[in-house]
Amino acid sequence: MGEEDKQGNVDGEEKRRPISEAEFLSWKRRKDADISSRKDEAARKRAEDIAAGAVQMNGRELFVHEPWVFDNTLY
Repeated sequence: MGEEDKQGNVDGEEKRRPISEAEFLSWKRRKDADISSRKDEAARKRAEDIAAGAVQMNGRELFVHEPWVFDNTLY
């Protein structure tokens, strides 16, 4: 314990180097693209499930898909 290993690290800690702004922006773009693709996939799957009648729609989805339900001219 407390001894330096061959790489000069103390107590098994990794030596961390600061990242550049370009590296950070590249990582951030990849992360945002990954999140966006997951959201798009979830929305596509939800739309397919709604079309198949497998899930219950919320109010907004019901208004978009079946607006005649909200027709108040009958009252």
